[in-house]
Amino acid sequence: MSGETDLSRLLSGMEPVIIGRDWGYASVQGTPPPVAGLFATVAEAEGLTLIAPFAALVAAGLTPEGPMARITLTVHSALAAVGLTAAVSTALAGAGISANMIAGFYHDHIFLAADRADEALAVLQGLTHD
Repeated sequence: MSGETDLSRLLSGMEPVIIGRDWGYASVQGTPPPVAGLFATVAEAEGLTLIAPFAALVAAGLTPEGPMARITLTVHSALAAVGLTAAVSTALAGAGISANMIAGFYHDHIFLAADRADEALAVLQGLTHD
């Protein structure tokens, strides 16, 4: 198994970093247009969700929601780890911050309102010291 599974080590070593404050979400039916800087796609029954820089989605003729900030937890979390998403989303919810979580193979990423990024980062940094 790859990555960390121990929740206390995940929280103490997550080192959250803001990776831009200009992300957007858009949904398309059928084949999506080319979008520069595409971060992720999610296939749903209603359409394909695209997550990319807000301006790139607009340039592709889409109407995105956002802008959103992306915070990446730089710890290498295992896909089988239990509790990290719950701990992070609970802490952010306690501060009234909506969190949209996406897990990659190595890291977890949180998308949230861009104007709340600094506050969210402080909340997450507080988790690393608890």
